[in-house]
Amino acid sequence: MFLETRLTRALIDKYSASGYWKNLVLHDYFLQHAMNTPEKIAVADRKSRYSYRQLVDLSDRVALGFLEMGIRPGDVVSVQLPNWNEFPIIALALERIGGVINPISPLMREREVSGMLSVARSRALIVPDAFKEFDHAGMALKLRSGSPDLDHVIVVGGAVPEGCIRWVDFVDAARERKLDKRCLEFLQPDPNAVVMLAFTSGTTGEPKGVMQTHNTLIAMVNSSIRRQKLRSDEVVHMASTVGHGVGYYWGVRMPLQVGGTAVYQDVWDASEAVRLFEAERVTYTSGSTAMFVDLLNVPDLASHDLSSLRLSQCGGANIPPSLAAEVVNRLPGRLCPLWGMTEMGVCTGTDEFSPLEKVVSTDGSPQPEVELKIVDGEGRDLPPGQEGVLLARGPFNFVGYIQGREFTNRFFREDGWFDTGDLAYLDKDGYLRITGRMKDIIVRGGENVPVKEIEDILFLHPGILDVAIVAMADNRLGEKACACIVPRHKQHLDLTEMREFLAGQKVARPFWPERVELYGELPRTLSGKIQKFALRADVAQRIREGA
Repeated sequence: MFLETRLTRALIDKYSASGYWKNLVLHDYFLQHAMNTPEKIAVADRKSRYSYRQLVDLSDRVALGFLEMGIRPGDVVSVQLPNWNEFPIIALALERIGGVINPISPLMREREVSGMLSVARSRALIVPDAFKEFDHAGMALKLRSGSPDLDHVIVVGGAVPEGCIRWVDFVDAARERKLDKRCLEFLQPDPNAVVMLAFTSGTTGEPKGVMQTHNTLIAMVNSSIRRQKLRSDEVVHMASTVGHGVGYYWGVRMPLQVGGTAVYQDVWDASEAVRLFEAERVTYTSGSTAMFVDLLNVPDLASHDLSSLRLSQCGGANIPPSLAAEVVNRLPGRLCPLWGMTEMGVCTGTDEFSPLEKVVSTDGSPQPEVELKIVDGEGRDLPPGQEGVLLARGPFNFVGYIQGREFTNRFFREDGWFDTGDLAYLDKDGYLRITGRMKDIIVRGGENVPVKEIEDILFLHPGILDVAIVAMADNRLGEKACACIVPRHKQHLDLTEMREFLAGQKVARPFWPERVELYGELPRTLSGKIQKFALRADVAQRIREGA
């Protein structure tokens, strides 16, 4: 079996009996909203706006097109589009016929995309003609020649190379298709079938193909809808790429599941985001720590009417307490820091009952459906406040990596506990704080450096916009710490100034970084997590070149 999952009858019965798995698909929710509010705007981007009624028609036509193209249940279609309305149309169409969507960020290039197409055995690839001055259609044609399973390339935009299918022609041809829309009514996707295949961004440099089913995704989104009390009048702003889990889960699926409106921003610009908040009366936004830093730096932020904003979710990387406090003070509505993964969506967060001190200093408490625990290297449970390996379990757990069941099983422990690879602790009140990754540990002369704690302290420095601490090899101590800093306003920061600051913060000298490297920006995954493996390699190269 190509899409080999870890699902068992016992697991299906457990979560179905609990009510977490509804045995419904997104289209069931979407169609009900379309019947209730057909003229309500469902999706909006900078090019177009579609009502629920229009989205039903368009997604049905595209579903018929996929059927005529030969796409069948279990077939993978890779979609490398920006945050455009075509993406939710395609997602709904594929789900309707039992296909599997493989979201790919438009920032990915030939090397990454070719690997994904090969592993996914994609039958079709959908790309823009060009985006951010890059020729995606040209790249797609090159990839097609080296991908034996890739039968079709569909191009969204004006310039379409020979051998590719023009999106507008593909959609318009539905009027003349022999297949009748009524045939779609006889298609009933299995709620436990894989509907999404997403490759992780690779903070450790090891991308994995995450498989989710209809049931796991519905449960994931329903959890946030209930906890955050999301409503059908939500106007959801999404600037994180829909080609990644964050954008797909909360920018594509959630608005359609709750019956709201999705407002897409395809190119990140904080000033444009603020304009959209005001013009569209945005109620919900979700982004990375870096996005919120940019929002707070918009010069005329206070002059905009952002009173519609009810909820700002921040994930992808820990939000430093100082930044969290500033968001709380300067943006309306609630801040919800969270922790999640492509493998599980949102696992922790805060809500209206969370104390302010938890909002600004933790990654939230577990979603009601999720179990978390912290264990030591031997797998023994650790008490509150003690750092260890974070394990997670619940109805949103992905059903396997596409690399196979044997590969997947390496990441699971007894009784279905998923080893996240994150280091964390749970406080006495059950709130989580991520402290690092297993591979991010710096051991200096036998002493573990509290990397996340030092990063948060350095973030308080008025001249530091962004910072990450990584390990450097050292013959005597084993490892030393290097602070990779993005200075604010391009000012110069050196090791002496940083050490004086840490001394003023009463940080123990053995925990001080022993080198500073300045950057224009830090390499990040699509969800905003810093790629420390890339920083470690770059620092090592700089050291070699300077030696």
